[in-house]
Amino acid sequence: MIHVLIVEDEEIIRNGLLYTIDWLALNAVVVGSAASGKEGLQKIKELKPELVLTDIRMPEMDGLSMIRQAQTDGCSFIPVVLTSYSDFEYARQAIELHVFDYLLKPVDDEKLSDIVQRAAEQIEKEVKLHTLQDVHADISNDDTVLLKTTSDNPYVNECLQIITQDYKGHPSIEQIAEQLCVSPSYLSRLFKKNTSMTFLDFLNRYRIQKAVELLSAQKLKVYEVAVACGFTDYKRFYEVFRSYTGISPTDFVKNGYCIIRN
Repeated sequence: MIHVLIVEDEEIIRNGLLYTIDWLALNAVVVGSAASGKEGLQKIKELKPELVLTDIRMPEMDGLSMIRQAQTDGCSFIPVVLTSYSDFEYARQAIELHVFDYLLKPVDDEKLSDIVQRAAEQIEKEVKLHTLQDVHADISNDDTVLLKTTSDNPYVNECLQIITQDYKGHPSIEQIAEQLCVSPSYLSRLFKKNTSMTFLDFLNRYRIQKAVELLSAQKLKVYEVAVACGFTDYKRFYEVFRSYTGISPTDFVKNGYCIIRN
């Protein structure tokens, strides 16, 4: 699973990327977001994402300067530039920074999916290369190095599968841990290590993503969307939605914040 960081100063676009894209379907998870290049640089160092989607023109530090500084500081990640047609030539200059690709605004689903897939393939190649280097450096019959670098943790995968299938219900880390015959504390640590989020945070983010999809379709009332996404308490839904998107669900509908993609 690819860890993604989104760096975009326009809140509508940033939230669109966060909540209108089914990242799990792309075998990816957004571990964080930033509203400026300066904040993005801090998040790159803190969260160590494998893929960074960044706008070019931002306050405090532009996207290319952020990438350049992060690379100079020894951070390893795949950079992808978000740009408009007017900045297209500017984006092409990013070749010197080994930018992996670019996305034109509004973001196209198929283009994004292609980029994530190719990024995953590149990461897999790099992992295999590092594994071979480790093996050559320390010839041994011990397979633990290979397992650490290449295995998808089945416990975490089980958690993610339950979230996607039962987000409308009330899945808990305790219930899943009991099913898997492991301790809740162990599973919690494992989940956070692999996703950079707690189980509850990830569950709520996924619920809000589904809520954004339903609100954008404008077929259900807000309280019906709350129930459909697993919130029996409308006030709680209001609070969680606002905490993740920066606006209330009613303002989302009133102001017509719909899907920003092609």
